[in-house]
Amino acid sequence: MVTEIFIISGFLGAGKTTLIQKLLKEAFQNEKVVLIENDFGDISVDAALLKSGGIEVKEINSGCICCSLSGDFMKALKELLERFHPDKVVIEPSGVGKLSDIMKVCSDPRILPLAKVKAKITIADVKRCKTYLDNFGEFFEDQIQNADIVLLSRSEEFPDSVNDACKLIKELNAHAPILSKPWHQIVADEILCPKYEYLADARQKHNHEEHCHGEHCHCGQDHAAEEVFDTVTIRINRVFSIDDLKERVLNMERNARGTILRAKGIVRGPSGYMNLQYLPGDIKVTKCETRGGMICIIGRNLSRQELCTLFSGE
Repeated sequence: MVTEIFIISGFLGAGKTTLIQKLLKEAFQNEKVVLIENDFGDISVDAALLKSGGIEVKEINSGCICCSLSGDFMKALKELLERFHPDKVVIEPSGVGKLSDIMKVCSDPRILPLAKVKAKITIADVKRCKTYLDNFGEFFEDQIQNADIVLLSRSEEFPDSVNDACKLIKELNAHAPILSKPWHQIVADEILCPKYEYLADARQKHNHEEHCHGEHCHCGQDHAAEEVFDTVTIRINRVFSIDDLKERVLNMERNARGTILRAKGIVRGPSGYMNLQYLPGDIKVTKCETRGGMICIIGRNLSRQELCTLFSGE
């Protein structure tokens, strides 16, 4: 039996890990599933969170395994498929990764006898999608244009932004259905419904004919994430209070050099561990069962020394 691959794409902080947790609980509970974190940077905070976010992680023959791949993605994926023979593979590319790059690997003749891409799902943050398109169009466009279905996140928080987000997405991909309901109103079958498969050929034809004629065209650009974005990983042993951690993040937002697009991490708090999730203008610190001591920051023109001092210093 050929393994089914589901790719969950989306720009930084869109909600990929949250969606994967939802799909694992609602749709893949009785399946042999491999989760692949193809993250950008030295560590994968998302992989650590998935392992303890209510998802059972065991040996592959007993349930689910979560791993982080680096280096030769093609070779690692092939070895994983041949070793574990999973029913499903769920791939979460980096938020600054290109969906087309993941598709090239999954469509390689060495992979095709072992696995088939069942669905390419892209998540778009209704509040930030216009900003990401205007500033990082090469990456954001690729994620939308290569999607079979687009799922909007934060639509319940910013309902006034939903229509504009839908219009923007339709301009980039006229053939992909858009799910705009709040996620608690969406069941997994709506996201994974097989009827989306037949749209693939039409979508590819549309992309080929129209990609170079849109307002936000970036034809001729083919950059790797490493050429455009910086990542700084800070390993931290100290204990933070919630107020102290938030104050340091606010200080980073106001004063740090460069453009900070995303920060996430797991750090020690007074009574356990805390999960930090940051997007510009949005800081969330929650209790976390996962042990850790690291913060990963993604952006452009970052100063590693400055950021390390900010979070490690007294």
